Amino acid sequence: MKTPPEIRIELQDTEWPLTYTDHDRQIARAIVVDDDGLYYFVRAMRDDEFGAVTLIETSGGGVEPGEAPDAAIRRELREELGAEVEILARIGVVSDYYNLIHRHNINHYFLCRALSFGNRHLTEDELDKYHLSTLKLDYEAAVEEYERRACTPLGRLIAYRELPVLKRAKVLLES
Repeated sequence: MKTPPEIRIELQDTEWPLTYTDHDRQIARAIVVDDDGLYYFVRAMRDDEFGAVTLIETSGGGVEPGEAPDAAIRRELREELGAEVEILARIGVVSDYYNLIHRHNINHYFLCRALSFGNRHLTEDELDKYHLSTLKLDYEAAVEEYERRACTPLGRLIAYRELPVLKRAKVLLES
């Protein structure tokens, strides 16, 4: 069976007015699944310029200068989830904006299978400012959590970006 093509999605921030964009951020993100068909995400509880919100988001983060996105996702998953993974597929790229902080995000998404879990290596901000924790959900519960967290402007931006990626991951896993 032929693998579906990678997705390319261009999104705009419809929550905050665009004044200007002053930087691009290359980001590696992953839909992580285990052998039991459970999906792994991070929960963030933050209170900052985006407001006081609780969110679900794929694990991942910035690609360092000179680092390839596939190397970045392996590093980020070790740090945020404590996971060693096998990359099953590149899902694609989603371009979106956070007008409030004048940023353009270029999100490189991967589908990964968890091989093992160990200690997480979170930064001080991830622990104290964002209160990151791990969410382990089946597909339907993950979709419901994204929809439930879309009650805030940032939650809506994340859901618009990540629900199509989650749906594509399910298609890839079933093919």
